[in-house]
Amino acid sequence: MAQETGTGQTAERTQKSLGRVHFIGIGGVGMSAVARIMVARGVPVSGSDAKDLPVMADLAAAGARIAVGYDAANLGDAQTVVAGSAIRADNPELAAAKTAGLPVLHRSEALAAAMARDTAVAVAGTHGKSTTTSMITVLLQGAGLDPSFAIGANVPALGVNAASGSSPVFIAEADESDASFLNYRPQIEVVTNVEPDHLDHYGTAEAVYESFDRFTALLPADGLLVACADDDGARDLARRTRERGTTRVLLYGTSPEADVVLHDGGRGALTLETATGRYDVELQVPGRHNALNAAAAFAVALELGVAPEDAAAALGGFTGAARRFEYKGEGCGVRVYDDYAHHPTEVRAALAAARSVAGDQRVHVLFQPHLFSRTREFAREFAEALNAADTAWVLDIYPAREDPIPGVTSQLIADHLGPNGHLVGPGADAVQAVLAAAGPGDIVLTAGAGDVTAYGPLLVEALTAGIPGA
Repeated sequence: MAQETGTGQTAERTQKSLGRVHFIGIGGVGMSAVARIMVARGVPVSGSDAKDLPVMADLAAAGARIAVGYDAANLGDAQTVVAGSAIRADNPELAAAKTAGLPVLHRSEALAAAMARDTAVAVAGTHGKSTTTSMITVLLQGAGLDPSFAIGANVPALGVNAASGSSPVFIAEADESDASFLNYRPQIEVVTNVEPDHLDHYGTAEAVYESFDRFTALLPADGLLVACADDDGARDLARRTRERGTTRVLLYGTSPEADVVLHDGGRGALTLETATGRYDVELQVPGRHNALNAAAAFAVALELGVAPEDAAAALGGFTGAARRFEYKGEGCGVRVYDDYAHHPTEVRAALAAARSVAGDQRVHVLFQPHLFSRTREFAREFAEALNAADTAWVLDIYPAREDPIPGVTSQLIADHLGPNGHLVGPGADAVQAVLAAAGPGDIVLTAGAGDVTAYGPLLVEALTAGIPGA
């Protein structure tokens, strides 16, 4: 990445101070979200990407100047440049911006500037950020508010992953993976969980925990930390934050010590209890993790002045975020879902959700490890999570931003799989292996942060064609 993250310099920036903004890598989900908001707020925006992605046509229609391919001339008269995380240092536009002495911002710094005049709600955590951010946004809209929002996933109930609203509230997913969440200045923070991850960036688990301490230290004296009492890392973070005595802390979860207590009746039926009463919710998305996410969203809504009855009713309108146990289709009685799960805790939660939907039928998972470093650190834990499925198939590692690490392959996971876990080749081999195991009434889950998501439509296509063995 060409510029530092977590610099702490964004407090002085406002959206207006950026002037004309050029986005290098504007087609990325995070970059396009910030660009979309700025265009809607009247900021002159231009941008480029290596490929012509669908979102770029949307931005052009909204008034942005868009180019396909990278060229120094694309900068035009830009006064500020925002570079995506995947942009290399030798990118001609980035090089030209540096030569011209233009400010070069990380996406999070640009988003922080966009949020500077709003009441900002930043949602962080090792898992559940996108879903919880989406839930808060859908809830607030259902309760009659119109917040601005920026989410790291498309949300069917919202139609887009970012928008500029008329209410002075901004809901943002805060990414801890590269410490860029330290660029925000929120009034409310939500921390769903804290676990060691992204060790390719942090190096040690202690460094991960320290970054979350720095995150909560950003809250003002009248701010609020909303943390999950059911997660050891988040609960410890809440304790340390309380000991500092610099801001308020609210806990949610099934623990009696929580301020918002979750009573999960299963199959989407839950009750949220506060000091003022008990409120029933009919949630459309399965899994205990989603029930906890709903409790977090409920707590934020109350802090923003939404009546608890309205908040509980509005939660029922949430239908999920893209790649978060997303239904892809059905054939031969087999239902196919896709999930972004790429950490052992997330895989475990996704399979628990699949089990709750499958009932007495079987659950099959096609998993693609993401990053060599993560596979090396969590191979045994991944296998233990995958063993909860009736059959588990593991693809080769999706490298993403990493170069191979000698000796680190999917075999590290396979070494700890049960008798129904197997390595599988890509493409048709994987599709045929999964379909040979699945029968009517079963659930098939594709899981991982890489291109495993492409297998969902392939499986559905094969099932609807009546492939033998399905």
